Order: sequence, then C-alpha cells, then structure tokens
Amino acid sequence: MESQFIVIVAIGIASLFGLWIIFYFIPVGLWFSALLSGVRISLLQLVFMRWRKVPPSVIVTAMINATKAGLSLTRDELEAHYLAGGRVKLVVNALISADKANIPLNFKSATAIDLAGRDVFEAVQMSVNPKVISTPPVAAVAKDGIQLIAKARVTVRANIRQLVGGAGEETILARVGEGIVSSIGSADSHKSVLENPDSISKVVLSKGLDSGTAFEILSIDIADIDVGKNIGAQLQMDQANADKNIAQAKAEERRAMAVANEQEMKAKAQDARAKVIEAEAEIPKAIADAFRSGNLGLMDYYKFQNIQADTRMRDTIAEQPKNKSGQRGDQPLK
Repeated sequence: MESQFIVIVAIGIASLFGLWIIFYFIPVGLWFSALLSGVRISLLQLVFMRWRKVPPSVIVTAMINATKAGLSLTRDELEAHYLAGGRVKLVVNALISADKANIPLNFKSATAIDLAGRDVFEAVQMSVNPKVISTPPVAAVAKDGIQLIAKARVTVRANIRQLVGGAGEETILARVGEGIVSSIGSADSHKSVLENPDSISKVVLSKGLDSGTAFEILSIDIADIDVGKNIGAQLQMDQANADKNIAQAKAEERRAMAVANEQEMKAKAQDARAKVIEAEAEIPKAIADAFRSGNLGLMDYYKFQNIQADTRMRDTIAEQPKNKSGQRGDQPLK
C-alpha cells in the first residue's frame, strides 16, 4: 500500500509539472485574451516566442492595446524591436498618444527614437504639453560697465523629426545664455535693458537657437534681472593701482640711483680731501728745503705765517652767523 501511495504521489507531481510546462510554453489564457480582443495569433506562434526568448505577454499586450486604439501593428515588427533591445510598451503608448493628438509619427520613427536612447513617449507628451526650462543666472556687462544678472525661462516643444541626432536641453540653455550675454553686451546702457527686458527675448528668439536640436523654442521670457558690480569702475581702479605701483617702482629706482650717486660723490670728496691733506703734509718739507737752499729767508717765512693767520681769521669771521642788523657777531653795533 505504501509503495502504491508513493507511486500515485509521484505521478501527481509529474502531472502537475507537465501541466506547468505545457501552460508555460502554450499560454492558452493569453491566446484566449488576444482572440477576444480581435488579435489573430496562433498558439504555435506563442510557443515559438518562448523558444526565441521573447515574452509573449509583452507582445500580445502591445498588440491588444494597438488594436483597441485603431493602430495596425504586426507581431513581427514588435518582436523584432524587442529583440533589438527596444521598449515595446513605450513605443506603442507613444504611437497611441501621437495618433490621438494628430502628431505624425510612424512605427519606424518611433522605434528609431527608442533605440537611440530617448524616451519617445515623453517626447510625444512634450509635443502636446510644452516644457519650461529655467536657465541658470547669466551675468553680462553693458557698454556703460554695469553688470546685469539675468534669469530666463525657455518654453520648448519636442521636435519629433529631430529627436534622433538632435541636441538636448544643455545645448538650448547654452545658446540662450550666449544670446542673453550678446544682447546685454550690445546695449549702450544697463538702464535701457532694465526698462525693456523684453528686448532681450526678442533678440535672442530671432536668432533661431533651436536649429539642430531636438526641441522647438516657443518663447523666451526674462524672469528676473539684477544689477551686479560696476565692472568698468573696478577695471579703472585696478588700472590705476597698477599705474601707481609702476610709478612707485620707478621712483624707488630713481631714489636708489640718487643714493648711489651721493655715495660715489662722498667717496670722491674723501679722496680729494685725502689728497689735499697729503699735499699739505709736503709743505713743511718744502719750506725746510727752501731754508737750506737759501731760497727762503726768515722774513719771508714770517710774512707767510702772517698771511696764514690772516686767512684763518677771515674764515672764522665768515663762518659766524649774522645778527638782526646784518653785521657779524664780532662787530659792534653802530
């Protein structure tokens, strides 16, 4: 009895496993749902999908949604897109949304956009509902030297035809920032920009900044403008400081040269004074030689001494300061 029970249990388990294998490879429920939705697909094709490692539920569900929306999509197209690494559900949803919004989008373009790495469903939604992109603060300087800091909001709509190979949001923001800088820089005064900020929008919008991008610019609105630094005055101050430093350097160079010249003149004066002292030391020797040779007498020597004494007295008088009457200090007042 026990052996028979074990055999019955084993047969039951094997039967359940066999049924699971059958229903896994032959999804009868999925086939019946497709049949009720008007999608013609055989059980053999569903089995082949399993062998090709394509989830039948993904393909059948996408075909049911497309059929209910009035679109004609084949199993081969959806299966090929899945095997290529595409997102079948997003592509089908994008095609349905584009059809309802009267946006021209075929299956080939949608799959190309999806395989390019872009969200085709989000692109269709952006075509219906435009997106607003805020630029970071853009600093620019007007011709009068005043800095202005502007913020803009760019309203864009996805361009379905240029989603493949078109530039993204970063390019739009960079081009808009460049246009704002150019527009403010060409203004004669920052006051004119503050009075008419819409002039920036008109100039930037007229440049066709959306060419080559995956978006179409609908409007550019200046959200805020702040007054920044006085760049012109700051540059003038920096130039003045630089000129002052150059002048100080040149003055220091001239002072150093003057000090060097003064030291050189002092050295020359000391040399000359030393030569004079040396020459004066030779005078007594010359007088003694003159006495011995008989060229100088005693009276001549006394006269020479008187002349020297008179010269010293005159030098002393010349060095004394004058009094209030203009006379020397050693002369009596009259």
